[in-house]
Amino acid sequence: MDRVTGVYILTKRLIIMTAVSICIFTALFSATFLHEGRLMVSWAVFVCGILGGFVSIQQRVKTVTDQELRLLTRSWFQILLIPIFGGLFALVLYSLFLSGIVSGHMFPWFYIPEPDGHPDNAYIVSFLTETYPATGQDMAKLLFWSFVAGFSERFVPQIINRVTDQVEEDELQKGKSGSDKRDATAEGKEAAEDKTK
Repeated sequence: MDRVTGVYILTKRLIIMTAVSICIFTALFSATFLHEGRLMVSWAVFVCGILGGFVSIQQRVKTVTDQELRLLTRSWFQILLIPIFGGLFALVLYSLFLSGIVSGHMFPWFYIPEPDGHPDNAYIVSFLTETYPATGQDMAKLLFWSFVAGFSERFVPQIINRVTDQVEEDELQKGKSGSDKRDATAEGKEAAEDKTK
């Protein structure tokens, strides 16, 4: 199989899978909207991540090596793997937005329902079904960043690495400040003992 044929096969499969993804999203949106009157934001996030993954593959088709092209054209699973990771990364990014770990004017804000008293199972269901972007602009930002999470394979892993590095650095700082306090306390005790002598 020559390279042109491989690119043609891969492009055709990407178009088919993108169309299937859009149909699945439309079906999920219709089912939840018509029966329950709501949109599951997490599904929209996941599908945008998947679409970002498909577009990412299509953008790289011309630059992939012959070996990668053969691998992608021989297996539907290999083509699906990158978009599925894109969808999962989009969900991780959504969790980072909800937790406030990633925030700022470029990122979406959310309405999150408050528990009535002690959180329970009903609150978890409420959190999952009633958490929405605060405004239309926030919804647009969420969909954009979900697409980016699928399109750029390194985007979410880099955020995760930065967060873990920051946590490790904070732990080191706490350890140093704790040892400094212990040293200062020990020095204070020694000074007090010297005065009593």
